[in-house]
Amino acid sequence: MIKYIYLAVLFPLIGFLINGFFGRKIKSELTIGIIGSSTVGIAFLISLLAFVQTIQFPVEQRTNTVELFTWLSANGLNIKFAYLVDQLSLTMSLIVTGVGFLIHVYSIGYMHGDKGFWRFFAYLNLFIFAMMNLILGDNFVVLFLGWEGVGLCSYLLIGFWYDRKFEKGTTADAAKKAFIVNRIGDFGFLLGLFLIYQTFDSLNFQDVFSKAQTFLINENTFNLIALFLFIGATGKSAQIPLYIWLPDAMAGPTPVSALIHAATMVTAGVYMVSRASILFASAPTVMMIIAVVGLLTAFLAATIGLVQNDIKKVLAYSTISQLGYMFLASGVGAFSSSIFHVMTHAFFKALLFLGAGSVIHAMHEEQNIQNYGGLKNYMPKTYFTFLIAALAIAGFPGFSGFFSKDEILWYAYVNGGFIFWFGGAVTAMLTAFYIFRLFALTFLGNERFDHHKYHPHESPSVMTIPLIILAILSILGGYVGIPEIFSDQEGNLFKNWLEPVYKSAEEKLLTSSFHSHFEEVLLMLISVLLALCAIYIAIYVYTKNIFVIDKLKKRFVKVYNLLFNKYYVDEIYDSIIVRPIKIVSEKILWKFTDSIIIDGMVNGVAEIVNIFSEKIRRIQNGLVQFYALIMGVGIVLILFWIIVNL
Repeated sequence: MIKYIYLAVLFPLIGFLINGFFGRKIKSELTIGIIGSSTVGIAFLISLLAFVQTIQFPVEQRTNTVELFTWLSANGLNIKFAYLVDQLSLTMSLIVTGVGFLIHVYSIGYMHGDKGFWRFFAYLNLFIFAMMNLILGDNFVVLFLGWEGVGLCSYLLIGFWYDRKFEKGTTADAAKKAFIVNRIGDFGFLLGLFLIYQTFDSLNFQDVFSKAQTFLINENTFNLIALFLFIGATGKSAQIPLYIWLPDAMAGPTPVSALIHAATMVTAGVYMVSRASILFASAPTVMMIIAVVGLLTAFLAATIGLVQNDIKKVLAYSTISQLGYMFLASGVGAFSSSIFHVMTHAFFKALLFLGAGSVIHAMHEEQNIQNYGGLKNYMPKTYFTFLIAALAIAGFPGFSGFFSKDEILWYAYVNGGFIFWFGGAVTAMLTAFYIFRLFALTFLGNERFDHHKYHPHESPSVMTIPLIILAILSILGGYVGIPEIFSDQEGNLFKNWLEPVYKSAEEKLLTSSFHSHFEEVLLMLISVLLALCAIYIAIYVYTKNIFVIDKLKKRFVKVYNLLFNKYYVDEIYDSIIVRPIKIVSEKILWKFTDSIIIDGMVNGVAEIVNIFSEKIRRIQNGLVQFYALIMGVGIVLILFWIIVNL
């Protein structure tokens, strides 16, 4: 089945073409939904069969390339359209198609009655097609094709309800913001690709990575390559300073938020760093930058999430924070831990977003959690599955997030030091607090909504069944990565599975081999206790002593306003970047350079021609005598010139 892996990419494209070209004529929403969902489901089955086939091979034979055709061949540059099937790409394929399939099924119920139903599923299928190209690409060019493809699809999906108003304008404005910010990161990514080709004379993964391991190349070159690539990752994966697009992306339908912010687009940067691990391992300075940026992003976003009232905004900042965790892991050399958290995050964050969508659906598009309360009595399935997701992201023992989060914290301590562990542990505590604040205000306590206006009810089965499946995965998904101290002789299965992909990078890093079981268990217990305390305080305060929060708001009003207004980052960017660019564009580039200089030159030439034409036109007055006089004068002048030159 490995040689047919291209079908896992092709089927979502077929779904896009069918719904895109004929969806308007298909009257049945169910038919459109089945076409869109089944193509992704088939892609998942193909990926699963390829995975089963791969695990039967010896470790040294688990990397295979499927070539389709030669894409570019010019002046020594040969780019083949080929797919790389190995442990990393198969893991990502299963995550993207598996979670993507559940989101497609959920969307059948969520988008019911929408006038753009067929268009929505076409865009979703195109998104999966682009993402599969990104993760399966055999070289940087195919990866970049998918990279730009998911950027385009995110623009289409975020602005899907283009005629609706949003907090800062229209959904189209949010889509443009996401597109433009990502272009900034993509420019850095392109510079990295140019430098890779100039250095290694190839853009093929296996060629570049083998040369990076054996060639004697200046460390500054590696630092530049890694830095440019990481700039691209900060855009796609919403890290400081390019994270500002992601909260506004909540303007799109909730299934879009689940797809973009759980398993696909935002993890593209994490995947790219993991795929090019040998390049980053050869750039220790940039590795430190990645770890610091990841930790700062995780902490910054977590603090903002503490006070947000829009249910999707809380989850958006939660996503930014969890992505920071993933980059913290990559920065300290724990690449497999980063991908492990990508997987567990895909399960519980997709569940959180889809659970939020179920609540929004039941509350007639109301998204302010201050207007919820007591919904567990009306939505028992959504309540129970949301609780499981909240426990998972909070790192509650036994749930998937516990295993991946504590693995990252452990490697942050071993390879990065106490500061990285402490920052990660505090962020984990904040995560547990804000997610259970959200949970308590939504499902627990007194009902704060108007019963005449809102009539909450459980969502249909087509929406709750994906929630239940994701809830099961949010519980069981972490057991493939049980820490070695709690597992048998086989150790951490997930880490062992990915180990061949990162072998070269780990040899370059030469990370500490010191491993104290006592320290690991102690740090794990501390982080768990911090999370449990945060959970208890959040539930207690927001269900029984809400007045305490009001007192804290009044006492620390400046801090509260700073967090509620997201540190005024958007306003700062608007003041020092957006407005100056607009002024320069309008006053100098448009009204002076374009209107006066360029238009003046073009119009000036036309005016000169017009003036001369006006003068010359007077010669043509229609009098035969005048024409004869001119001819005579001309003949005389010619004869005079001839006589003078004899």
